[in-house]
Parts: sequence; C-alpha cells; structure tokens
Amino acid sequence: MLRQAETRPISHEQLIAEVKGIYAGLAMVEGKCIQVDAKQAALAREAPAGIQLKLNNEQWQALIALHRTLLHEHHDFFLASQHPSATPAVRRLALKYAMPARLWRHGIHSFLELLRNRLPDSLDHMLAFIYLAYSMMTLLYETVPAFEETWIECLGDLGRYRMAIEDDDIRDREVWTQVARQWYLKVSDRLPETGRLYHHLAILARPNALQQLFFYYKALSVPQPFIAARESILTLFQLIVEGKQARRLPVMITAYVKVHAILFARKSQESFAATLVELSSYLDGHIGRVTQKYLEQGYYIAISNILALLENSLPNAVLIKALSEADAESTDTKMSRTRIKADDNNALVFEGAQQLFAQTIKIHLQRVGDPNILSFLHVTMVFMVYVSYSDTAMKLLVASFPWKELVTMLNTLLRFYYNYSRIEGDLLPVPDKNDFRPTPEEFAFRGLFWTFRYFIPGWFRNQNIEDENQYKEDASMNTDYRPERILWLGCQLAKSGKWICYSHKTHRFSMPGSEKTMDTVMEPATPSELELDSGNESTTDTATLMADCDDTDIERMSFASRSSIGLSEKV
Repeated sequence: MLRQAETRPISHEQLIAEVKGIYAGLAMVEGKCIQVDAKQAALAREAPAGIQLKLNNEQWQALIALHRTLLHEHHDFFLASQHPSATPAVRRLALKYAMPARLWRHGIHSFLELLRNRLPDSLDHMLAFIYLAYSMMTLLYETVPAFEETWIECLGDLGRYRMAIEDDDIRDREVWTQVARQWYLKVSDRLPETGRLYHHLAILARPNALQQLFFYYKALSVPQPFIAARESILTLFQLIVEGKQARRLPVMITAYVKVHAILFARKSQESFAATLVELSSYLDGHIGRVTQKYLEQGYYIAISNILALLENSLPNAVLIKALSEADAESTDTKMSRTRIKADDNNALVFEGAQQLFAQTIKIHLQRVGDPNILSFLHVTMVFMVYVSYSDTAMKLLVASFPWKELVTMLNTLLRFYYNYSRIEGDLLPVPDKNDFRPTPEEFAFRGLFWTFRYFIPGWFRNQNIEDENQYKEDASMNTDYRPERILWLGCQLAKSGKWICYSHKTHRFSMPGSEKTMDTVMEPATPSELELDSGNESTTDTATLMADCDDTDIERMSFASRSSIGLSEKV
C-alpha cells in the first residue's frame, strides 16, 4: 500500500516570503538575459556588412540554459503568486510588475529574434528553444488560468515562429500555420475587439488575398485598432497592383483587391472607375463558378466593403461623422448645429467606397434564388439596419442602394417561410435547437461597432463550438438560420416605412411608392451637405458609437426547419 505524500498548509507570511524570494532570483536572471541579448544584438549591428557572427554549439547551449532558467523562475513565481491561499494583494503582483509581458519579452521574444537573425546556423538551436518555450506556455495555460488570454496569444506567436522557419517540408509548415491560426482564433473569440490578433491572422492567411484584406481591415477597425496593420496592408496591395501575386488569384479577386488598394491609397480616381467596371464584369460569373465556396468569400467581401465605406473607422470619415449624430441625439444633451466641411479627399474616398458598396450589392441581389449569396446579404442587412438608426447617415446611402432588388430578394425568401410571428417581432429569433450556433459571418463581424445592437446576450456562449469550427459551414445555415435572420432584419428596416415596407396582412415586402415618392421621403445628401453636432466635429471615438445590448431575457420560440431556400418548394 502506497502512502500519499504529506501536504502542509502554507501560512500567509510563508507565502509572501516565498514570492519575494522567487522574485529576487527571477530579477537577477532576467537582468542577465537582458544584458546578454543586448550585447549579441549590438555585436550583430556592429559587424561589417555581409559578415555574420557565429556562436559555437557550447555558446548556444549556454544561452538556451540561461533563458530556460528564466522561464522556470517565471513559472515558479506565477504558481506562488496565484496560489489558492494567496490574498488579492499577492495575486495582483503579477499584473503590478507586468510579469506576463516580461516573460514573453525577456524570456522568449528577444532570444528568438537573436536566433532568427543568426539563421541558418542557429536553426537547430532555434527549433529546440521554440519547443522548450511552447511546452512552458502550454504548462502555464493549464496551471495559471488568470492570464489565459496571454498564454494563448504567446502559443500562437510561437506557432508562427515555427511556421516561418520551416522551408523543407510544406506539410509541416501548413501544420504549424494551422496551429498558430487556431490559437489566435481562440484568443480573438475571447478578445474580439483587439486588432493585433486580426493582424496576426492576416499574416497567416497568405496567400488568400481576400481573407488577408478582411483581417487587415478588421485589425484597423475594431475598438482597439492595430495601427501597424496599415503598413502590412500596403505590402499586400503592392503585390497585387504590381502583379506579383495576381497569377495565383482569380481575376475577380485581383480586381477586387485592386479597387480597395486605390481607395486605401486615396488617389487615382480614374483608375478606380475602370477597375470597378472590371470587377463588376467578373463578379457575377465568379459567384456562379465557385458556388458554395462563395458563402465564405461573400462575407469577406461584404465586411470589407463596409469597412472601406467607414474608412476603417477613421475619426474624420464621412460616414463615421454622420453616424455620430445618432449617438449624440440618443442623449439629452442639447448642442448647437453646424455644417461639416468634409475634406475633399475624404469625400472622394467615400463616394468611391459608396459606388463599390452599392454596385456589389446590386449584383448579388440580382442572383435571385442563389443560396450562396446569403452570407453576403446577411452582413449587408445587419449594417443597413444599424445605419437606419440615423437619418443623417442614411441620406448618404439611400439614393444608390438597390431597394427594388432587395424587396424582390426578400419576397423570394418569404416564399419558403411561414412562421411570420418570429420575423415580425422586436427580438432577433433564436432557434430552439440543440445544435444552434452563430453563422461564420457572425463570428467574422463580431467586435465591429455596427454589430453590437444586433447580438443579443449569450449569442456566442455555446460551449460545444470548437474554435476551428467557427468559420465552417453547417447544413442548416442556409436552410434555417440565415434566411430567418435576413427576413427579421428586413422587417426591422421596414418599420419606418421610409425605404421599404412590410405588410403584416399579406406578409410581403414592397416599395413605399414610386421612386419619386421615395425621393421625397428621404432626399439624398452629399457628404459636404451633412449637418452634425459641433461637439462631434473634430473627433469621434469609435467606442461612442457602440450600443449596449438589452439584457431582456429571450423567449425561445419553436422553430420549424425547412429543407432548402431558393432551391426547393418543399417546406
């Protein structure tokens, strides 16, 4: 019979003494690591051009041993400071002294950069250290949950380093790319408003230019933007515009990225018009050719178009300023009115983005009965309903938006839908099914300010969804979830009766009258004619545009599944 090891409780004083002792040793080793890494970096900078300084095997082993010691010291510190018997003050020490950041910066990142700059001679040692660091981060992820998001991102970074140095085996490179991607998706699911994570995902998306564009745009547009993504996206645009990557891409994707490159660079309007015509000539055929694959491409295109229309949430963007009026009017503060003098360059960029937005929507809506455009339509409807809260912002879009085609599409979806009370209510209908989950596009636009009113509490709480499955299609997406949500959004948009109408008697959508009548209901405006509150004239914080979700409990109603939308008459 084996005796269990005796465990003794630790007193508060003993724990404090233990934490202090560990920290003293950690600080000493950390200082040595900083000194050694800085010295090696300086030697590399001072070396003559074309000459690479080399370390022998024993020297590399000594450096790895030093950094391994620092990693273990950090591990001991976190275990002690986050001990179950630790007081809140002791637990806060890790944050107070920025221990997670110091672990990554001095324990891992600086040494990895030193190893990377000495490739290929350091390859074997770099591989060994990556595996060592990966094991330590995995251990911390399992044992110190207080900093779980940090450990997950570090694991993603290590996976990206491992992927980047793999040149011999394409399969190994793809495996590590997928490993890094899954860690980043996991942490972005927990921190959907952090732009840095989408920048990392954009890098891993190569050579998928459409997916890269989406992630770079999102990195710039979330409430915590990653400004460095502007430089990265310019590299993508340069490759496409100069034709260095065009041979591997469909002509529609190439034309689409070029259109955004012109808008982003804020120049060459003549080139923009010609490229938009080229894109329009390819888009419809591309949708028909790729069929179901377009469900993914469609929401990338829809979200990217919207973010271009918002100029990636720049404070002086034309539509951002217009939307700020709705936010200002939602308060009781009375402010003087003044005209916006829109910058000519901003106005040109907005007009180009508006043309792209409207033209692509029209092409999609003309594909009546095609279920593969529903993800695109779903994203577009979420955005239009948000914009409809502001008459000032809606005036900018109303004239060019294809309202008649939208009515036709919505009525086509209604042919296969009969549970009208669900789409006519104020609350977004939630399927009463065990396999319910958000659609891939909802994961994709999560974190963007114009979606916050759309999501209800608990929308992403389904713990049965694995991170790698968030962007995968499910058989019920196009038959159950998307059509109902699109129709509900259509009813929300029709409530004012200004742009489209919905009849509760006939259960059909219609136009509010002739085009002339519609123009009198909502007269279009140009960016320079907008009137906004003077208090929001100079800057507009994206966070002020966010609307909190109502915490009202959701009444889950029964949901009858249907076999298909747009392909079959069977219900």
